Amino acid sequence: MIPWSKITFLGDSVVMLPAAAAIIVWLVAGRAWRMAFWWGLLFTTGLALVAITKIAFIGWGIGISALDFTGISGHAMRAAAVLPVIGWLTLQRSAVPARMFGVTLGLALGGLVMISRVALDYHSVSEGVAGFLLGTAISLGFIRVSAGLTKPRLNRWLLAFTLLGLFPTSYAEPAPTNQWVHAVALYLSGHDCPYVRGSTRFAEPAPPKACRT
Repeated sequence: MIPWSKITFLGDSVVMLPAAAAIIVWLVAGRAWRMAFWWGLLFTTGLALVAITKIAFIGWGIGISALDFTGISGHAMRAAAVLPVIGWLTLQRSAVPARMFGVTLGLALGGLVMISRVALDYHSVSEGVAGFLLGTAISLGFIRVSAGLTKPRLNRWLLAFTLLGLFPTSYAEPAPTNQWVHAVALYLSGHDCPYVRGSTRFAEPAPPKACRT
């Protein structure tokens, strides 16, 4: 049986946000200031789009009923954005085919995270695919932009140290991002109850037990 719960955790904020921060550390340490800027901008934009789509549905019931879409999958977006870039940067001293293999492997892992979100019923197919495509656009967009910039002088020891430092996060508790998004959505909308997928309507208020007091 495929351990979908373990695969889906790979895209959790507690794992991917430190990994995204590690990329910035690598680039800054390698004096690749413009690459660090572009990575921060692209990844932050992805996080913002995920949050906006989720807040829009939870707070106001705004989604796409025909696609069963209530918000972009953050797990799929983060995995597809971060993992290919890690593969690209860690193999920067290798030949292009090897670097492309690193990117492809990262995208494949991101795809598995996307599938796990759907398999575990956390997201619909449209939400998982949207997250994967957004993350892919971020990672490939960054690689495209960085191709025209000076290559960073990455320190292999720094790469190894930070990657090993990320290992303990695989045993951490999942980040309570959903609770944070719910709180922000309710605060901004002024509603007492979040919108949820309904059995008879696409979006309907959650039952009283799910509402804040």
